[in-house]
Amino acid sequence: MEPPDARAPRLLVLALLLGAHPGAEAEVRLSVPPLVEVMRGEPVTLDCTPLGTHDHFVLEWFLADRTGVRHRLASAELQGSELQDKMHDSWGRSPPYQLDSQGRLVLAEAQVGDERDYVCVVRAGAAGTAEATARLNVFAKPEATEVSPNKGTLSVMEDIAQEIATCNSRNGNPVPQITWYRNGQRLEVPLEVNSDPTEHVQFWLGSPSTTAGWVREGDSVQLFCRGDGSPTPEYTFFRLQDQEEDVLKTNLEGNLTLEGVQRSQSGTYGCRVEDYDAAEDAELSKTLELHVAYLDPLELSTGEELSLPLGNSTAVNCSVRGLPTPTLRWTKDSVPLGDDSTLSLRSITFDSAGTYTCEASMPTVPLLSRTRSFKLLVQGPPELRAEEVQPKAEGSWREGDEVKLICRTRGYPEPKLSWSQLGGSPAEPAPGGQGWVSSSLTLKVTSALSRDGVSCEASNPHGNDRHVFHFGTVAPQTSQAGVAVMAVAVSVGLLLLVVAAFYCMRRKGHRCCRQGEKGSPLPGEPELSHSGSEGPEQTGLLMGGASGGAKHGSGGFGDEC
Repeated sequence: MEPPDARAPRLLVLALLLGAHPGAEAEVRLSVPPLVEVMRGEPVTLDCTPLGTHDHFVLEWFLADRTGVRHRLASAELQGSELQDKMHDSWGRSPPYQLDSQGRLVLAEAQVGDERDYVCVVRAGAAGTAEATARLNVFAKPEATEVSPNKGTLSVMEDIAQEIATCNSRNGNPVPQITWYRNGQRLEVPLEVNSDPTEHVQFWLGSPSTTAGWVREGDSVQLFCRGDGSPTPEYTFFRLQDQEEDVLKTNLEGNLTLEGVQRSQSGTYGCRVEDYDAAEDAELSKTLELHVAYLDPLELSTGEELSLPLGNSTAVNCSVRGLPTPTLRWTKDSVPLGDDSTLSLRSITFDSAGTYTCEASMPTVPLLSRTRSFKLLVQGPPELRAEEVQPKAEGSWREGDEVKLICRTRGYPEPKLSWSQLGGSPAEPAPGGQGWVSSSLTLKVTSALSRDGVSCEASNPHGNDRHVFHFGTVAPQTSQAGVAVMAVAVSVGLLLLVVAAFYCMRRKGHRCCRQGEKGSPLPGEPELSHSGSEGPEQTGLLMGGASGGAKHGSGGFGDEC
């Protein structure tokens, strides 16, 4: 038997060994608040703190549905002094769940659908495993009530209760209490309250869909799903492909947006309400067909311009591809021509020239349409039209009247317009279109214009055309006629004077004037009588002497004619 003092060290060593063995640690305990209550929209932090000292453990958060099935949300592992966290699945929640640096579960904004049981599980190896549940209650003020009266006929002869009106209160948590009053007095009436299991699901396509269920390619499309359970259940959106569900999104809002939808996304879409408390016969899934309408660019059998000679024929085809089947229409300058895909043009004229447009549209899908155009050019010699001038009310033109002459032409290439007189305006597009251009010339009417006329000419590489304007008789102006009469009178007077002078010169050598003094007559002339009487031959021109004329006694001219 060993002495007592020899056994003491062994007991101490045994005690130290037992203290260092993991199996000797206490079990894991957690600090988790059993109930957390918040208002909708407030932030939530669920605490899960392992009690005691642990060198290593794994913490996990789970969401427990109404059937007790747990869905892992996040996990964190303690390594040394740091906690390494990892998010697994937020199950469509927006904004998603988060873990802070201490392993607490964070919900940025509380929603009514967050009202669940959240389970925290901690595994500490040999120290064991512990779990605790935190119940989250989210309170929400109900929306304004909606009262819908019964529009049917009520009978006072019936013994059974009849519905007078319906009062709805939505999105309140917990379920609001509805009280009816009549004339200020409270009524005791039976109420139908759906406080727990989802019974009905609605699934529909939002704008911009048409009444026929079509949406335009490239638009953003919204799908809406609603269940009547409380609190708001989870919604799972999926697409059926080859009889299998392709899950697109899971959330609590019940909305799914397809951005810039393409034709390949046409098909069957579904929504399922994840409510495990619903009755077994409740229809929790709905589907709908998404039809994406599209219209490809149109194709023409000709280019943007088509040039043909005058009198030719042609046909232009317009090809289109789209869903649903589009309708086609040809127009020229907005005037309908036909609904066939082929446009036939026979024996074209200058009136055939212009812009032709093929229009494709879908009556069942508004605003989905396309157009494609080409321009027809008709080659040929000029066609000329002139606005004939008419005389004034008096029946004839007068000298100096102002007149405006207009010539119009068309053809291809565009003809050039020229005038026989200067002053013509540059050619401009004429009113009414149809390829006409016009030029004008303003001038004053003269006798020369009446005799020769004024012409305009149109020409292009294919030929030319000419028009001559005539004015007929041109009468002189009234004021000009008076001046002409006076001029004639003056001319006649001058002519008579010239004739008289010439006559006198022809009679040179004959005395034509009476002499005023006595004296010997000139040789060969008879002597004048002293009585001063004169014969017919004594009239003539006054003849002056060498000194400039005979002098009278007073020194003036003494001769008279």
